[in-house]
Amino acid sequence: MINQLRIYEVPPGNRGPFLDRFRDHAARLMADHGFRIQAMWTDERERRVRFVYLLAWEDEAEMGDKWAAFMADEEWKRIKAETSAQYGDFVLGIEEMVLIPTDFSAAIGDAP
Repeated sequence: MINQLRIYEVPPGNRGPFLDRFRDHAARLMADHGFRIQAMWTDERERRVRFVYLLAWEDEAEMGDKWAAFMADEEWKRIKAETSAQYGDFVLGIEEMVLIPTDFSAAIGDAP
């Protein structure tokens, strides 16, 4: 098992609409596509808003397949287009890390 850490830079003026869209739509659709979100956070310092979440995957092949299916989802495409038209940019940038556990630590989401 591996983890994926994603950090989205969100325009401060779109904090509320971004969180609403993620909670009400993205997280639901991700779950429908088999995403296993382990936790979600915000980091709001230095006049920046970042949304951070951690995913658990069996391996990088599963991660790639599930992301491809999610990004091709017609409902997600429609929601992104509608909310972007209403609020403008939701994400200024994305930082992503694939976290592979060491031999002395388990990935988050592994069964004990």
